[in-house]
Amino acid sequence: MNNQKCSTLFLKLRGRRRIIRCIYVVGFMDLFGVSMIIPLLSHHVKALGASPTVAGIVGSTYGILQLFSSTVVGSWSDVVGRRYSLLTCLLLSGLGYSLLGMSTSITLFVLARIPVGLFKHSLSICRALLSDLVSESERPLVMGHFNAASSVGFILGPVVGGYLTEHEGGFYTSSFTCAAIFLVNTGLVWMLPWSETLADRNETNHSNNTSEGCYDKYGSKSVQNGSHATSHQTVLKPETEAASRSPWKYRLMWREVSLLQPAWRQLSSVISRIHMVASSDMWDLFLVRLLMAVSIMLYYSNFSLAMEERFALKPKMTGYLISYSSTLGALAGFLVGPVTQLYKNNMSALLLHSTMLTSSLIFLYAAAPSVWQVLLTSTFFTISTTIGRTCITDLELQRGGVQASGTLIGAGQSVIAVGRILAPLLSGLTQEFSPCGPPSLGVVLALAAVGLLLVRIPKWDKKGATKTVKL
Repeated sequence: MNNQKCSTLFLKLRGRRRIIRCIYVVGFMDLFGVSMIIPLLSHHVKALGASPTVAGIVGSTYGILQLFSSTVVGSWSDVVGRRYSLLTCLLLSGLGYSLLGMSTSITLFVLARIPVGLFKHSLSICRALLSDLVSESERPLVMGHFNAASSVGFILGPVVGGYLTEHEGGFYTSSFTCAAIFLVNTGLVWMLPWSETLADRNETNHSNNTSEGCYDKYGSKSVQNGSHATSHQTVLKPETEAASRSPWKYRLMWREVSLLQPAWRQLSSVISRIHMVASSDMWDLFLVRLLMAVSIMLYYSNFSLAMEERFALKPKMTGYLISYSSTLGALAGFLVGPVTQLYKNNMSALLLHSTMLTSSLIFLYAAAPSVWQVLLTSTFFTISTTIGRTCITDLELQRGGVQASGTLIGAGQSVIAVGRILAPLLSGLTQEFSPCGPPSLGVVLALAAVGLLLVRIPKWDKKGATKTVKL
């Protein structure tokens, strides 16, 4: 009987591994398709007859929609499950890119950007799904690999998009190709072996208790429809056994709502989850995310112009330097796992050190006397920012609980959207004084994030220790 239970459990674990590998492919194809379109959008808007002001307003539409929809869609994925929310986002995003391929006027262009702005959250839901499928200790490794796969797609996409643009009707061809990629992703998600992960939490816990030999690195959680298998009446409380393994987990209490429930009940649950996150003691993490997002965006905001003005570097060479940094960013995803193991999964310390390194590298870039120093700082800057992004996401999931992973990751994306609004404004103002103005301001913001972490991390550790003693 025990061997039969172990065999059943291993089958479920293999199903989860297959889902994880398929999610890597979805992430790669997602950014591959999107990056085909992004460089072409501004040119297409101008070709439709838009003035620079109108083009700027149209371009900001996507960011504004993302700002308000990221948290809502992420929370909705917690409510109805990852599978249906991911399928919905992929289908509607594909519809948006199809409409973009038919946009022959500015009005149609704006209408095409609306479904994409509202529902292009497939990567966030993929990250939430991965956090559901793996244990807390394995989460940084898996997230790092997912980010690496997505980054490779973002590197290759512009190459294909640029090739297609050289032909007649290239923008429309690229748009329809992107839409087709999203449809392929939809089919891939639909065919994932979800049934192999449909296990009741109690059954899995019983299997783990009767035979610890069945334990596997992906076997610490049970998943139902891409989210935790919790009955509709169950409320997760800190007194659970899972909470004893992670003091911050299950700090917030979440109820699961079926997709078949009325829309008003789903909306009520979404609003409740967002309110609980907004009123939780996580403002410090979100503020650190905002400060670092703006500082990193300021680093890149006038990079090409600064290289030309400071070192007379031609755009072609600047392009090579940016491609070099992007490639390193993809490879850095594979370093996340080993680095977190080196820190013994102490994500707070790793976040502090990566933030300090990032602020130092931005300062060295701003004061760089030669291109070679810029090359050196770019090398380590890409690695430190990749590790920092993974750290802060992992800390948010630790403190809010994996049951809220969609809401938390969505809230993080909303914070980044705020950064995308602020960074261009701050970059323009600081460039009035010097080409080094944007990175100099980035240093100040990054140092503010370091100071905040120095103040708050001891309080996080103290709360975690107190929670452990009570348990």
